[in-house]
Amino acid sequence: MTEFLNQYFLMTGAGWAVIGAMFAVMFGGIGSARGIRIAAAEAAGAVSEKPELFGKSLILAALPGTQGFYGFVIAFIIASAANLTNTGAEEAADAVVKVSPLVGMAMMFVGLFAGIVQWKSAVAQGEVSAASINLVSKRPEEGGRAILFPVLVETYAVVALLAAILIVGWLTPERGLLVSPVQDILKATK
Repeated sequence: MTEFLNQYFLMTGAGWAVIGAMFAVMFGGIGSARGIRIAAAEAAGAVSEKPELFGKSLILAALPGTQGFYGFVIAFIIASAANLTNTGAEEAADAVVKVSPLVGMAMMFVGLFAGIVQWKSAVAQGEVSAASINLVSKRPEEGGRAILFPVLVETYAVVALLAAILIVGWLTPERGLLVSPVQDILKATK
């Protein structure tokens, strides 16, 4: 157990990065499942009364599913930045995890916070999609306008995705982050 902790959490940031990646997937998936459940329940009711609304209702019910995919993209970005995806490297040096424990922790928090945004926005989008399905069931000609309401909620899921991509990129030495030991920082301030 001590060797595991040393290798994945104290000597490198691999463990922290994996946790962050899975937070993004977990929260994105939970939110998407719940959002789709909310919207699909409304869609089922609408389609039971008006079967011709199936196509419009399906599109609106599926919209909250995108946050699950965004969580997966965030996880892949974190894993790539930590060099966790380079398992088939020909050279041993290419397969080395390239994040420190502190950077790994930062990646964990990026995954956590971006994942929470994906979760909450997917649930909110499911609720707005349900309201839009209700609108379409009463006024089918408003299908084009009805899709705009859940898309407004989607905007914030995309903002969290883009923020996660940028911040993870900034956290790696190849993309700009240079971390100095505390001793060097203290010497520079004297």
